[in-house]
Amino acid sequence: MANLRFDAVASASKKKPLETLSPVERPSEYFGKKVFNRQKMYKYLPADIYEKLIDVIDNGARLDRSIADAVAKGMKQWADENGVTHYTHWFQPLTEGTAEKHDGFVEHDGKGGMIEEFSGKLLVQQEPDASSFPSGGIRNTFEARGYSAWDPTSPVFIIDDTLCIPTVFISYTGEALDYKAPLLRSLRAVNVAATEVCHYFNPEVKKVISNLGWEQEYFLVDADLYAARPDLMLTGRTLMGHDSAKNQQMDDHYFGTIPERVQAFMKDLETQALELGIPCKTRHNEVAPNQFELAPIFEETNLAVDHNMLLMSLMKKVARHHGFRVLLHEKPFAGINGSGKHNNWSLSTDTGVLLHGPGKTTQDNLRFVVFIVETLMGVYRHNGLLKASIMSATNAHRLGANEAPPAIISSFLGKQLSDLLEHIEKSDKKDLFNVEGKKGVKLDIPEIPEIMIDNTDRNRTSPFAFTGNRFELRAVGSEANCASALIVLNTAVAEALTDFKKRVDALIAGGEDQISAIVDVVREDIKTCAPIHFDGNGYSDEWKEEAQRRGLDTEASCPKVFERYLDKESIKMFDDMNVMKENELVARNEVKWETYTKRIQIEARVMGDLTMNHIIPVATHYQSQLAKNVQNMMDIFGAEEARKLSDRNIKLIREIAERTEIIEKGVEELVNARKVANKIECEHEKAIAYHDTVAPKMEEIRYQIDKLELIVADELWTLPKYRELLFIR
Repeated sequence: MANLRFDAVASASKKKPLETLSPVERPSEYFGKKVFNRQKMYKYLPADIYEKLIDVIDNGARLDRSIADAVAKGMKQWADENGVTHYTHWFQPLTEGTAEKHDGFVEHDGKGGMIEEFSGKLLVQQEPDASSFPSGGIRNTFEARGYSAWDPTSPVFIIDDTLCIPTVFISYTGEALDYKAPLLRSLRAVNVAATEVCHYFNPEVKKVISNLGWEQEYFLVDADLYAARPDLMLTGRTLMGHDSAKNQQMDDHYFGTIPERVQAFMKDLETQALELGIPCKTRHNEVAPNQFELAPIFEETNLAVDHNMLLMSLMKKVARHHGFRVLLHEKPFAGINGSGKHNNWSLSTDTGVLLHGPGKTTQDNLRFVVFIVETLMGVYRHNGLLKASIMSATNAHRLGANEAPPAIISSFLGKQLSDLLEHIEKSDKKDLFNVEGKKGVKLDIPEIPEIMIDNTDRNRTSPFAFTGNRFELRAVGSEANCASALIVLNTAVAEALTDFKKRVDALIAGGEDQISAIVDVVREDIKTCAPIHFDGNGYSDEWKEEAQRRGLDTEASCPKVFERYLDKESIKMFDDMNVMKENELVARNEVKWETYTKRIQIEARVMGDLTMNHIIPVATHYQSQLAKNVQNMMDIFGAEEARKLSDRNIKLIREIAERTEIIEKGVEELVNARKVANKIECEHEKAIAYHDTVAPKMEEIRYQIDKLELIVADELWTLPKYRELLFIR
């Protein structure tokens, strides 16, 4: 039998790192080279136009369309100097990816020729086909009109020969059909609510900014091995494959020496990312073999989300040039760590970081406590919704395993902050907001300087952990759009802060002094949100039982978790904060359920194909070889003696027969389960059926296939094995 697997392994083993020329300039010299940033705005725009555009970006002033022509002219001049010939509105539809339609800078000149032109009208607005993107029923096929509109707060950039303009994407009737529009609304909501609360402590605060620092984990596999695994190509994960004898159990890959080929890829990726203004900071080996991480410097949330979406696209492109394929699926390999995208979230003002403690005064510390507690209030009230925002068919494989937080939202605060909140809650005194800073720890090694210890430990089992001046939302999946979780988080915090201010103002109006009123409300909220606070082991079975007693959402079924978007509390929150209307939420859930179904459906079809066209033929071919061997032994030694000499082969023949029979029956049941589920018209019920009846059968089939992999002759097995996929040559 021809075996493409061995050709792929041989090809991968010959791979050498591509020679890449290190840039002559320092990173700071080419950072933002392909971005129409403030420096370029200042150079290419008239002074008055520049000032108006900066006012829009910094202060949220309404964009005056009258300046669009001048801005477009400046962008066009810069683009021409960089060899650009096309432009596109770059947006983020509900496909979890990005979308773009390229148009040339050409128009008729009215004399039978062409002129190169780019007007303000083309910059500000375009019309993609809204019916061709997921809309959840908001737009019918025959209702095709939709609009993309320029987001000036995210800089325009160049990819190859195209000017990319970040935009929102809305329907003809105004509903958001993307992630950016509701994200921008949530950022405005938290800005307004947090700024008003800040004025209790500092009336000069002008605005509050939501910041994000994402940590992108990913796997790399050799391109040739990837091509020999149809399941990786079509689903992003291996639907079958037995553990490698060695994987991550030695803990030797984490922070280990980066392989030479990977280092070349990382260098190339970072160079191109920095040119696009993505502030790459950290790179390292992750826990699992072939798993790595890239993390940038923190940025304003809207820009950080755009940069993450751009980076994921760039990673795939650069990887191909280095003979790799990037795997962003949350769990591409069973038995080893999956990939997440930790979202480090914080709030800051033009005067400082709101979650940074300790402050220099009691008032600073009170402000710190207020924003910590109200963040916890938002997360507590909407813990199920926050879980729904990070849940997906792919991330469900990762959550709850020993490398990821459980599918129960809780928050780790650390001993010092936990003690402080308990002290505030139980004490009668008002002036009890002393938060210690970092402490020094001296080692008994004179050459080593004093180590500064943070005022909180870290807890990797916590989905939402406070880590000193920010919260780390660890549950976000590696291929997700960060905006999904941050829309919920920012809106929930905005609602909590709005409610906090309303109650404080009521007490003040009743004659209580401001500080006393703030303390009273904070104490009340510390008690209310106590169930969300958990500093223990989130992996333990005891925590699952305890979380249920506390009233936290412990649902693990992905389609059922999505229902939290349609809870009356969720609908009210999004509506009150002017982020999304009920019909938009209903539509998005239709998309979520449909997407979930399609992911499982594709996996089931791929598994059926691989099983019947790879696994069963290979297993029966090996079985035939064994049977022939037994028959030959009988011809030589006679039946009785041959049975003794061929005892192992006979056992293998029987085991292969039993397992292939189970597999074939399983595939038949899998097909029938899909047929039954596909007849269900309601997307919600169909998704539940796929979760409950289709997905479990795939696991049963996989178990049998993985056992066959261990007994079938290695030279016959056609699919690259884990030991080949997981170690870069």
